[in-house]
Amino acid sequence: MPSEAQLCEEFGTSRGPVRQALAQLRAEGRLVGGRGKPPVARRVTPSQPFDSLMSFTQWARSIGREPGQFTVEVARHRATADTADRLGLEEGAPVVDLVRLRHLDGVPAMIERSTFVLDAGAHLFAVDPDAGSVYEALIARGVDLHHARHTIDAIAADTEDAELLGVAAGQPLLRVRRLAYTGDGTPVEYADDRYLPAMATFTIENTVGGHTVAGRDRSDGTAPRTTSEEPS
Repeated sequence: MPSEAQLCEEFGTSRGPVRQALAQLRAEGRLVGGRGKPPVARRVTPSQPFDSLMSFTQWARSIGREPGQFTVEVARHRATADTADRLGLEEGAPVVDLVRLRHLDGVPAMIERSTFVLDAGAHLFAVDPDAGSVYEALIARGVDLHHARHTIDAIAADTEDAELLGVAAGQPLLRVRRLAYTGDGTPVEYADDRYLPAMATFTIENTVGGHTVAGRDRSDGTAPRTTSEEPS
C-alpha cells in the first residue's frame, strides 16, 4: 500500500481520514502490517456477520457479490425424530424440505438444507426457489420469520456434499445450524447450511459488558442460552 503521506496527496485529504480508513481495513483483515512496517493488502475470505445469517442473498449483495442458487429438491416429507423434536412436532408429521446449492459470483459456496413446518413450507410450491431469497418470498406471503438461534461447528463433507460442492469427501466444511422462530417463539424452520471455508467466514461483535451472540453446546446436547438474531 502507499504511505499515509502518498494517500493524503492522492486523495487531497488530511491524515485523520486516511488513518481511519486504514484502521477499518485492518479491522476487516484486509490489511496486515503496522508498527513501522508498511501496510500490505491481502486476499480476504468474505466474512458474514451474525446479523445477516438469516439471508444468504442479502449478505452476498451487501459485500458486492452476486448470489445464485440451484435447487436440488423441494418436497413434502415426514419429519424425522430429530427434526420433529427441534420443531416441536410429532415424529412423522408432514414438513417441507428444501435443498439448494448456493453460489457467490457463480462459484459454489454453500449447501442449504432447510425443513419448514407445513404451514410455512407449503408456500415454497408456489414460488421459484431459484429466483432469489426464499425468506423474502415467504415473508411476502405472510410467513412470520422473526428471529433465529445459530450454532456453528465443523463437519466433514459427506458424499452428497462433496458432489455438489466439487470437493473430496471428508473435506472440512463450516456448518451453521439454524432454528428460526415466529414472533411468539414457535419454531418454523430448522436448517443445516454447510459452507466451504475458503468461501465464507463468520464474525461476531460484542461490547464490554454486553452479551455475545454465540454459545457452545454442552456435551450433554443441551443448548446454552444465547442472544437471538433478527432477520436482516
